[in-house]
Amino acid sequence: MSEQFNLILTGPPGSGKGTQAKRLVEKLGIPQISTGDILREAVASGSEIGKRAKAIMERGDLVPDEVVIEIVRQRLTRPDCKKGFVLDGFPRTAPQAAALDGILRDQGREPARVLALIVADDELRRRILSRGEGRADDNEAAVAKRLAVYKRDTEPVLTHYAKSVQRIDGVGSMDEITARIERALGARA
Repeated sequence: MSEQFNLILTGPPGSGKGTQAKRLVEKLGIPQISTGDILREAVASGSEIGKRAKAIMERGDLVPDEVVIEIVRQRLTRPDCKKGFVLDGFPRTAPQAAALDGILRDQGREPARVLALIVADDELRRRILSRGEGRADDNEAAVAKRLAVYKRDTEPVLTHYAKSVQRIDGVGSMDEITARIERALGARA
């Protein structure tokens, strides 16, 4: 068995990737790295890159790729990532995917395995709109926009990793989906 388990778990909003990422990290003993969490952590740390991110976020702008990429690069050097990680919410674009490939190469890591949860748009809308305590933007128009942004910006990540991406049916019980993920990962899970 390899020493590193570097995994990207991707899927559209409502696909269950956050839930499945949590299950994977418990089973594999590696950290879940959420872009939102590490951005907030960088801001709280007061580091130079965190100060840059804070100023951008306070203006209400999206944090540019180069800042997010640097924060991810720094996060992956921590000791808890030695055996691997589950990335949740990164890479969101093909340029971020290319940058991640470079980071992993530069750090002497294995390439990331990519698992994509596949769920039809109608099911995604149903799931998101039926959440008990949903997000403030869990309404029909906002959900349609989030799905369109995913298709425009994040689906090209699957094209970037076309030779290695494993598509997982994201419909069924949480346990059924977890079992599909574990089968896709084989002996490594």
